[in-house]
Amino acid sequence: MQVTVTKRDLAQNPANLRKEGIVPAVVYGRSQEATPISVNRKEFEKVFRDAGESTVITLVGLDADKEALIQEVSVHPVSGLPLHVDFYAIQKGQTVTVSVPLEFEGVSPAVKELGAMLVKVMHEIEMEVLPGELPQEIIVDVSSLKAIDDKIFVSDLKLPPSAVITADPEEVVAMAAAVEEEKEEVAAPVDLSAIGSSVERGKKEEEATPEE
Repeated sequence: MQVTVTKRDLAQNPANLRKEGIVPAVVYGRSQEATPISVNRKEFEKVFRDAGESTVITLVGLDADKEALIQEVSVHPVSGLPLHVDFYAIQKGQTVTVSVPLEFEGVSPAVKELGAMLVKVMHEIEMEVLPGELPQEIIVDVSSLKAIDDKIFVSDLKLPPSAVITADPEEVVAMAAAVEEEKEEVAAPVDLSAIGSSVERGKKEEEATPEE
């Protein structure tokens, strides 16, 4: 996946660029000096929609093609259009630390047959990995949840060979939890005879009170 970029003259007005459908950007990295660049908005939006922030893309159009991650995207608060993009250039052999989304697939027998509730505890996982092995997503197969209280742990995830994770291997990713039935509160029966006696007693006390 690649996107074409061009070097940007800092004298250019960013607002004018945006009116022309161009997004101001910058590329930097461990061995890459910060370089102002620009990218076609529609082309960038398509790549960002497909790649997100956890996919290595190739920047084409500079002195040499550069592998990079979309590090940060500033968007307009109303229109949602990108205003500025930070690309992080990756040095060959360098690992990157990225949060990769979890994609849940399959059908849990505990949910389908036993009426359990699928609880997704984690939705992404942070890992340090070589760029060439960086996945767009990690698949979590919930069909292994066969009984109530079954769990999927971080250690059960299929990760790239070079991946190093910061999460505890015993941390729960998803589980099949029992559904607790809500108990209806039953109101205590009202003793109508006691109410009647109280009313009668009140009347008698009222009749016994001498008029002023």
